[in-house]
Amino acid sequence: MISADTVQADGLQTNFDQLLAANGIRMSAAQRRRLAWLSERLGRATIHQAGSVPGRDHGVIILVEPPSGPAAEILYRSLRADCAVVVPFGENPGFDFLKSKLTDFGTIGPSFDGPHEMWWGGLNWRPIAPAEGSRSDSALRVVSCYPRAYGDDHAGALREKLAEFDIACDIVPIDAADGEHMRASEKSAFMLRMWQEHREPLLFIEADATLSEPPLLPSSLECDIALHKWNRWEMSARTLYLGRTLAAESLLRNWHHIATAYPAVWEGYLLDQAWSLTSSQMALDTAWLPRSYHAPAEDAGTPRHTTVVHNLPTDNSDLGPDAEFGVTMRAARRASRSGGRDAMIVIKSQAASNNAITVIMRDIATSDAREMAASIEAVTGAFAADCGGFGRLELALCPWQDDIRAAKSAAASANSRIIEIAPWQALPADLFRTVGQSHDAGSVVVMAGQRG
Repeated sequence: MISADTVQADGLQTNFDQLLAANGIRMSAAQRRRLAWLSERLGRATIHQAGSVPGRDHGVIILVEPPSGPAAEILYRSLRADCAVVVPFGENPGFDFLKSKLTDFGTIGPSFDGPHEMWWGGLNWRPIAPAEGSRSDSALRVVSCYPRAYGDDHAGALREKLAEFDIACDIVPIDAADGEHMRASEKSAFMLRMWQEHREPLLFIEADATLSEPPLLPSSLECDIALHKWNRWEMSARTLYLGRTLAAESLLRNWHHIATAYPAVWEGYLLDQAWSLTSSQMALDTAWLPRSYHAPAEDAGTPRHTTVVHNLPTDNSDLGPDAEFGVTMRAARRASRSGGRDAMIVIKSQAASNNAITVIMRDIATSDAREMAASIEAVTGAFAADCGGFGRLELALCPWQDDIRAAKSAAASANSRIIEIAPWQALPADLFRTVGQSHDAGSVVVMAGQRG
């Protein structure tokens, strides 16, 4: 492996390809674009060497091995405010501790050409946020809806601020089935209508919110979607940006489909599930908006910076009625990655078949990052080479036995074949064809072998 110091990453695609290839890192086109975007704003990219301190000219630090607790602390203390950390193997829970010390900026989901979740973050948003007082040249339309029962004055403050900032908007009352309570299916249906009627990126802001300044950050990030995670794990639909991309439309349609199927479930969880589903199927470029875009009213007038001020309490009672409802996903969402019970990546084949196969990867907590990454690439590569007649592959990373049991149960209920492997196991080239020919739906194939 050559040092990143020998390879300049100055925004040219060829140089980034050299940097990544020299260090055995696979990224999708969307992930490389984000890397170049960061480097253009913050400085050249470098691969972090264990035990080293980033140089003053290193604007983007690429981390390929999870640091120990003390090493994470040293790295954290050595970071400048105007740099970013990129984790190309962000699906690995070994990076969770370091992520917890940093601010989540964004996540880009896996895809066939880059079968890993890329995470990026830093100390704070200031170095990549629009300058105070700046105006955006990007087209943007703010949209919002509210139950008609609330009356015309419900969105008055938001309308006035948008007019003051000269931002186009559509804020309309809708007939809510539950009177004064708007369901997630109704909100997502409104968003779909706005998506079809307009051609600009959409920024949904809850109608009873107000603005302290123009909301320029989401459109400046050139992402598919942008939203806030309340308490770092609970997704909120109070501020939701959708870029004009296929991935953003897919998330919106998935959210509406799930919300229509489960009308009694609160909207944050439904949006979370739509995000997980969409991110597993394409390189969804997500930006995690700072608290200034989801500020409770108590934040206004305090030293805390605010952009979008919401009429909600400072706890999470508005976002989730059952505090324990999402406990299984909290650790993963705090680290901006898929949970063990969700599929990390879903790949469709050219086979004219509805049969699916689920690969459950266990023992990931005791495997190093390179070993786990290589195993993910081996699974997806083997499926691409010979799908065995299966129409779809789902790969789930399960650090705990509870996750394994839940993943098996979900796969079995869908009549999917199941393979259970560990990252250190070698996989035969005809793995999927062999399983397809010799095992029934719902059966579990546990790959045997001793760790070397």
